[in-house]
Amino acid sequence: MRRRSLLASSGVLAAGFLAPSVLQAQGAKDFPSKPITLIMPWPAGSGVDLWHRAMADAAGKLLGQPVVVDNRVGGSGTSGPAGMAAAAKPDGYTIAQMPVTLFRLPHMQKTPYDPMKDFTWILHTSGYTFGVVVRADSQFKSFKDVIEFARANPGKFTYATPGAGTSLHIGMEQIAQKAGVKFTHVPFKGGPEGWAALEGGHVMADADATGWAPLVDAGKFRLLCIWTEKRNPRWPDAPTLNELGFGLILDSPFGLAGPKGMDPAVVQKLHDAFKAALDDPKVVELMVKYDYPKRYMNSADYAKFAQQQFDEQRGVVDQLGLAKKN
Repeated sequence: MRRRSLLASSGVLAAGFLAPSVLQAQGAKDFPSKPITLIMPWPAGSGVDLWHRAMADAAGKLLGQPVVVDNRVGGSGTSGPAGMAAAAKPDGYTIAQMPVTLFRLPHMQKTPYDPMKDFTWILHTSGYTFGVVVRADSQFKSFKDVIEFARANPGKFTYATPGAGTSLHIGMEQIAQKAGVKFTHVPFKGGPEGWAALEGGHVMADADATGWAPLVDAGKFRLLCIWTEKRNPRWPDAPTLNELGFGLILDSPFGLAGPKGMDPAVVQKLHDAFKAALDDPKVVELMVKYDYPKRYMNSADYAKFAQQQFDEQRGVVDQLGLAKKN
């Protein structure tokens, strides 16, 4: 009995089974022993998808197991992470890219997840460079032309985004509200669909991250404005929203997280691998190509930032009159 008591007090049962705390520690020590799934809530081929694939490849080499990117689109970027929160084990083998939409939609509608309770924050990585593009043959030579057209033709200016409730949708509605005009939003599942709709003449403009960059550089699209603090040296003629008088800087920050209840030691291993991956040459090359700034935060700081984002998005949604009705 004395031996059994000593074993139990040290976390080991006499029958040969390990207590949960010891099992967790052993699991963390052996992690990872199989491939890891990284849920990408945006379509394959988009800039953010390609960048995360490079990061997954670099992190997988450091972890000793492949990190497999799984595109699960829908819900304006929330379906994939929400599905992970509902069904994935908190063992570190399923993680997801976390768009800021996750903090916004709960204020707009009922969601199957609670962003403050259902995730384990791993690290914050970056944010987007957003802009509004039109076809090269468009009647809109500047963003001021867009505002003048919308003022004279309420609701007739159509623009595509990667989905309702995304930062692109909210940003365009903030612009419309400040300008006193009405736009018509046409949501898609991701960038490639929006670009195709613009190329085909089905919408007048596309508000999105820099997946449109090759089309702008090739002369097929015209960049009317950029949503960063300062002009981008790559497109020096595109004014910022601040310069246009809207007083907005929008970049939709994002990072990586897993389901709630993950072992801190597993979180640390994932954090360390993906933090190192941010400096991988291929990852850096794509960061430059798609204008993703490095905005690293560790797990603790990202958790605090997530709460901040959740609180801030409540105010944005309320201001636009998009808050859900209780």
